[in-house]
Amino acid sequence: MCHLRNLRLSVLRWNVLTTKRIQDGTRSDKNQVVSPSSIPILRHHSTHSIMSKKEVYYKDYLQLDKILGAQELESDKAGVEAHDEMLFIVIHQAYELWFKQVLYELDSITALLSKPTVNDNDQTLQVVVHRSRRIIEILRLLVDQINVMETMSSLDFLDFRDLLRPASGFQSIQWKELEAKLGLHYENRHGKQYYVSQLRPEDVGRVRDIEKQTNLLDLLNVWLERMPYFENEEIWGQIADNKPEEHPFWSDYREKYTGGLLDIEKSNADLFDRTLFGNDEDPKRRLSAKACRSALFIYLYKGFPLLHLPYELMVSLLEIDELMASWRMRHVNMVMRMIGSRVGTGKSSGHGYLKGAMDKHYIFRELAELNGLLMPRKDLPELPKELERLLGFSG
Repeated sequence: MCHLRNLRLSVLRWNVLTTKRIQDGTRSDKNQVVSPSSIPILRHHSTHSIMSKKEVYYKDYLQLDKILGAQELESDKAGVEAHDEMLFIVIHQAYELWFKQVLYELDSITALLSKPTVNDNDQTLQVVVHRSRRIIEILRLLVDQINVMETMSSLDFLDFRDLLRPASGFQSIQWKELEAKLGLHYENRHGKQYYVSQLRPEDVGRVRDIEKQTNLLDLLNVWLERMPYFENEEIWGQIADNKPEEHPFWSDYREKYTGGLLDIEKSNADLFDRTLFGNDEDPKRRLSAKACRSALFIYLYKGFPLLHLPYELMVSLLEIDELMASWRMRHVNMVMRMIGSRVGTGKSSGHGYLKGAMDKHYIFRELAELNGLLMPRKDLPELPKELERLLGFSG
């Protein structure tokens, strides 16, 4: 029974989302070294005595003189009438402000998931999910903001478009930082040569430095690998070392899953084996086989109280991916509407480049693909009673 008590403690600590490997700087996968020094640290601002504190004034607090004075129209400088350039600038500045907030939330999430120790009663996972949901709502707003941009006609845009060359929305460093901090690597970017050629060297270096740091996808992999439910022999009986495909749960699940495939779906059996038991050295993988097994288990048994928040976290990450893709799609359609197949101000193919990025820049694709390995609830393997008690908080 000592082993079961230890498992209960492991189950409670698993939701902390931390790992000794982060503390030690060991590898979470073959490509990425997880080091404490690579994790953004939240700043703690000092407080001043209320008595000595200067009275806060709305305009000063928000620095509105700086913000509202930051719209310099190129058309005014050129003596050209272009009413809609103000709209164009304000919308893009608003985008950058929201990107700043998203990065602020993401940095806090990464820092929380990287803490070396957290008390069992800590609310870390709830905070992570809450801030992930905030990012989602901001991204929804960014997608909807395109509606305002689309009140500008093609001719309205042409009034000032040529004055912007070679500036381009492609040069938004904060957007690229967001992609990198979520887990998009340079080698997986669409149009890598264009990516390098259109940015200043210091901006390329800034994003490449971020790509070397531990990102959210890395931390997700580490957390999922730590899920303690499959390694206790008092629950499962004797387990073969390094043979997860022979584990009682996974061998049973595979038999039920493959037995339910239609003839046209038989290739999914190979996908099942590659995803859940395949070689982690595959360069296309970002989540290990062990992490994928844990994620699939969470999908399957999300109804248990202890798996609800982990499920919400994974769904939130998929929704972030989906909204970023939606933003790219709306952008693609808007560009086609505005300039058709013409070259963008940054000398890209415009619509073609954006379409390629939209198709390739999914970060949590492996989480989404696990949905193809699900099967109906009525066919799920029955869990051992002791594990059900642990997952139901009654252990």
